[in-house]
Amino acid sequence: MLWPDGTEEEHAAELVPLLASADDCAFVAEADGHVIAFLEGRLRSHADGCYTSPVGYMEGWFVLPEWRGHGVGAALVRELEQWSRARGCRELASDTWLDNAVSQRAHEALGFAEVDRVVNYRKALDDGV
Repeated sequence: MLWPDGTEEEHAAELVPLLASADDCAFVAEADGHVIAFLEGRLRSHADGCYTSPVGYMEGWFVLPEWRGHGVGAALVRELEQWSRARGCRELASDTWLDNAVSQRAHEALGFAEVDRVVNYRKALDDGV
């Protein structure tokens, strides 16, 4: 649901190297035997707005709508914070889309501070790219 453009098979294939890497992590929350939320994290050498290295980075974070506001997402972020601290990180970074106000409010509620806004551009240099 977080990345609807990818197939289930593509997402499953991406998990294999993620789970095998010491620089990546994944946390899952379950209720009644069903996944209700997940968070994928990674160590990065740097992140916009951060001053230290390495930096813990929240790559993907999703909570089913009916479970939002119950502390599930916050618990996953706390797990990532602990994981990042254990690897020498002093900062945690993340990003979201400019139009995702729900995600922005969730980040801010957990103590993240906005550091920048960016509009990305692309120009094709070859036909069909």
